[in-house]
Amino acid sequence: MASEQMKPVALLLLVLNLIMYIIVLGIGSWAMNRAIDHGFIIGPGYDLPAHFSPIFFPMGNAATGFFVTFSLIAGVVGVASAIVGLNHIRSWHSDSMPSAVSTAAIAWALTLLAMGFASKEIELSIRNSRLRTMEAFMIILSATQLLYIAAIHGASSSRRT
Repeated sequence: MASEQMKPVALLLLVLNLIMYIIVLGIGSWAMNRAIDHGFIIGPGYDLPAHFSPIFFPMGNAATGFFVTFSLIAGVVGVASAIVGLNHIRSWHSDSMPSAVSTAAIAWALTLLAMGFASKEIELSIRNSRLRTMEAFMIILSATQLLYIAAIHGASSSRRT
């Protein structure tokens, strides 16, 4: 009985996470595109700048490159986790639960890593509004992804009794 009560909660959290991961991918793709278009120009006759970094972003601060890179990775894995999670919620059977929980846990771990870089970026200041939005989404996603994992585990433990 409690298992069926957790299904709408898990679905709500899953849809919320999917939308937020897609938004993170959109903002992260914009930041990566801008960094590629407006980064260092290296060609014949040009020397590398004194403080060259392959993860240089013209907007933001020193943590921006790492934050955007890991946010993109977390976003892609988060969307994949949501796809697997939708399959699990559709069937809502114990056979599909391990794959849904494992991909959600990997997405959560990568989200926590990106959230760590987000907190470093907040500490260093000097960032634009899009990066602030992406930081907020990563911080919120670290909590909602954990709640989603807890909702699936709560349903699985009540099914076994």
